[in-house]
Amino acid sequence: MPRFAANLSFLFTELPFLDRYEAAAKAGFKAVEAFSVYEHPAAEVAARLKANGLQQILFNLPAGEAGTAGRGLAALKGREADFEASARKALDYAKALGTPQVHCMAGLVTQGANRKTFVANLRSCARMFGSEGINVIVEPLNLRDNPGYFLSTLDEARSIIYEVAEKNLGLQFDLYHRAIMGGDVAMAIREYKDIAWHYQCANPPDRAEPDDGEQNYTFLFKEVDASGYKGWIGCEYKPRNGTLEGLKRWPKACGVTIG
Repeated sequence: MPRFAANLSFLFTELPFLDRYEAAAKAGFKAVEAFSVYEHPAAEVAARLKANGLQQILFNLPAGEAGTAGRGLAALKGREADFEASARKALDYAKALGTPQVHCMAGLVTQGANRKTFVANLRSCARMFGSEGINVIVEPLNLRDNPGYFLSTLDEARSIIYEVAEKNLGLQFDLYHRAIMGGDVAMAIREYKDIAWHYQCANPPDRAEPDDGEQNYTFLFKEVDASGYKGWIGCEYKPRNGTLEGLKRWPKACGVTIG
């Protein structure tokens, strides 16, 4: 049965960020993820994790908000030094929080993102994190919500992962993004299972809970299970009527449990 992690950038947003850790634990989650943890000292985040019996399973490298619309630095020509600094900061946090993998965002084509730079930066990043036993993952984002993002398809992500050829580089597979960019989600789960190291869920068209929308998540969660995946599925969705109201409904509707 799938295990679910609360995405604290999407859930419990009525609370200050650090207070979301306690809220997630009380709701039954054993793991959390987030876009960013850098607004607070690593020791403070680690204390919240320990106090609430949670694992921080994922966060993003700093996304370069100042010049990249918060979509990352890894593929931006001319920003290599900034990217390396962001990777080193992320590595410090990952070590302090015991986080097993980090998401590396590419950046926007309009900001100069290109494949050659992405491949080179991913290779150096993977080696940096691999020296500490930490994985790096890349995620295709749909172009409806993220116009101009460099990496938008699973096929392209796989090609880049193979070109980089570092054993600790894998795929972050968001089922919502795939539904928008290609559909045929169940077959994609089967096709990309060997490189899928993390999944996320939300239901189009509104990116809300995975129980009411275009996708049959009862079926898709079984597909993820059947693929042999043993990791976490991140709940990266926008609650329609508050986080707790949604949690009363969708796990039961999908035949799963949170904890």
